[in-house]
Amino acid sequence: MSNSNLLARRAAAVPRGVATAMNVFASKAENALVWDIEGREYVDFAGGIAVLNVGHRHPRVIAAVKVQLEAFTHTAFQVMAYPGYVDLAERLNALAPIEGTTRTVFFTTGAEATENAVKVARAATQRSDIIAFTGGFHGRTALASAMTGKVSPYKKGLGPLPGNVHHVPFPGEASGVSLEETLRALDFLFAGTIEPEAVAAFILEPVQGEGGFNPAPEGLWRALDALRGRHGIAIIADEVQTGFARTGRLFASEHAPVRPDLITVAKSLGGGFPLSGLIGRAELMDAIEPGGLGGTYGGSPVAIAAAHAVLDVIEEEGLCARAERIGARLRAAIEGFATRADLVPITGLRGPGAMIAFDIVNAAGEPDGVRAKRVCQRAHEAGLIVLTCGRHGQAIRILVPLTVEDAVLERGLARLETALLHEEAA
Repeated sequence: MSNSNLLARRAAAVPRGVATAMNVFASKAENALVWDIEGREYVDFAGGIAVLNVGHRHPRVIAAVKVQLEAFTHTAFQVMAYPGYVDLAERLNALAPIEGTTRTVFFTTGAEATENAVKVARAATQRSDIIAFTGGFHGRTALASAMTGKVSPYKKGLGPLPGNVHHVPFPGEASGVSLEETLRALDFLFAGTIEPEAVAAFILEPVQGEGGFNPAPEGLWRALDALRGRHGIAIIADEVQTGFARTGRLFASEHAPVRPDLITVAKSLGGGFPLSGLIGRAELMDAIEPGGLGGTYGGSPVAIAAAHAVLDVIEEEGLCARAERIGARLRAAIEGFATRADLVPITGLRGPGAMIAFDIVNAAGEPDGVRAKRVCQRAHEAGLIVLTCGRHGQAIRILVPLTVEDAVLERGLARLETALLHEEAA
């Protein structure tokens, strides 16, 4: 079996709409290393798109899953509940940066979490409309795609999407939009399209993921908080990608000056097993009648067991502080790369903790998504898994496991340096 053989089989068996960044197939993985089916080693700077904050196959996660597998794998929580689900809900209720009494419900994917956040907000407020932000990513299901603030590839050619979703520009240096312009766009929206009393919720990522690792400014949080107080609009923090120590805090919302009403979680919560959740203020979460929330596989007992181990590892191994140290090392290295004439031009280093991104630009300083894609391809050839993001696909994002050994981190940075060499020097 070879990578080329499997690529041909994949092309014949899998629709082209499912994109894959690399032309190799995984065989095994350990912490921050992955090997393909031909035995080649890769340093993982993608973490399964922010799923593996505690690394591939962390011993605590594997041990917890094995214990659960020996007990039972499924009952459906709606049929026969199990203690782990309640235990994990209690843990997250105590940890989440939400004021007052909280409730948690579990699902399987991040898109399920964001869609159910909307259901809860609509039921609790008896309002229909949602305001999202350009550049935001909230999933690939119909409603989640409607909330996502990027047309290609998430909406292009997919026909009409659910309505009652509005977008305003996300402020920041990367978008070239000031906070004042964002708030002016909101004023225009309220004046010409929808009255604020018809809006159920704002939804935003504390740090945009697919949008380019752009943190939400403090001023935006404060403005949304003021609108919440004035008009009763809930705030949904989409922490699917930012959650669980990645930004130096357990939740990225802890960096914000205000507290959200609802928080969506997924990705690293399950340590590699499919699990998502919605945490929220009890008076909102309890607005839906019994039977209105749930899902056949929602809160899988196997994934729940893994999540308990993930939270244990984050606490016991000090991964919030570790994220800050990893981020500092990444920043220092990338700042050094940016000064070198033999490397492609770099700008816009950003992101809290170990959620780091930087832009590849052309000679005129403009975002260069084509060159960024070539950098990623050269990184893959050098044995480094890394991905792009951003409005133009110009950003190189780093989501290395927070459990990465220092030597492996340095190996990855050396391979990134190789990938950044000018084409003529590579």
